[in-house]
Amino acid sequence: MKILILGGTGAMGVHLVELLSKNESYDIFVTSRSDKKSKETNINFCKGNARDIEFIRSLLQEKWDVIVDFMLYSTDMFEQRVDLFLNASNQYLYVSSARVYANNEGLINEQSLRLLDSITDQKYLSTDEYALSKARQENLLFKNILKNWTIIRPYITYNSDRLQLGVFEKEDWLYRSMKGRTIVFSEDIFKKFSTLTHGLDVAKGIASLIGDPSAHGEAFHITSNESKTWGEILNIYLDVLENKLGFRPKFMLQNMEEFLSHNHAKHQIIYDRIYDRMFNNNKISKYIEVNDFYSIKNGIENCIDLFLISPNFKRIDWVKEAIKDRSTKEHASISEMSNTKDKIRYFVYRYLIKKKL
Repeated sequence: MKILILGGTGAMGVHLVELLSKNESYDIFVTSRSDKKSKETNINFCKGNARDIEFIRSLLQEKWDVIVDFMLYSTDMFEQRVDLFLNASNQYLYVSSARVYANNEGLINEQSLRLLDSITDQKYLSTDEYALSKARQENLLFKNILKNWTIIRPYITYNSDRLQLGVFEKEDWLYRSMKGRTIVFSEDIFKKFSTLTHGLDVAKGIASLIGDPSAHGEAFHITSNESKTWGEILNIYLDVLENKLGFRPKFMLQNMEEFLSHNHAKHQIIYDRIYDRMFNNNKISKYIEVNDFYSIKNGIENCIDLFLISPNFKRIDWVKEAIKDRSTKEHASISEMSNTKDKIRYFVYRYLIKKKL
């Protein structure tokens, strides 16, 4: 079986590639913007930008048994590609998101209302924000004459390189805690239930659907059965870090106005993170045993252990850090900043101006 994976280097994709490589009957091709090689003989890297339609056309000149698509597109970009994907594969797995769902009471199933179909906020609807774009792209699949597609709706997915807290990536909260500064979080999000799923478990769910005709024309969310409040999740993080670092990181809670002052992700907060997110997994459970997924506690412990072996943070936003430090009355060391521009930005926003992002 020939499998093409677009954007397979993220929290789910890396695990999926590794899982599939164990099946010697699979030939796996993964797009990458840089030169990569694998020790596995059935993993092949295709160098190129998977957002470039000409690169995609070159890949789709041949027929694929399966295409798994982790890429992020605008709705216009996806509309240009959808027929190409469906015509060039026997099964096209489109990775959407459980963020498409509206604020539903109780457990969410695949038929629950979506934001796109239920909200009346015209200003928001005029955007192609992530949750809306994913739903619009799902609609392009729903109405297509070809039904060889499968929609995957993961929710918040983590691994040792991606450890989220509300809308924060690890660069926004874990970096601060490891430097001894206070984590700044939202009192509104703190109280809400969420569902975190290890990237490996989502990958197992995707793998269980590959090559199965009964999954054609269907949507599945793949999440853990376990839900906790963000306050409980934060305390799991703090327990693990206290054990590893020798001190318990501090945190403070802000009201919504204060919290939005250092966050660009307004729509993600208002139309997702302040909703309770708990899922009914009966549909995907026909393909894989969801009860075998990592518990949130064990998964977080495992991922932080791996991360701390060789900590690696992407770019730190020093304007955001300055605004948070102003709230906590703390100070970052200039030595943490790699260039003069970052040092100037930090100094200006920390000490001179009080400007919202």
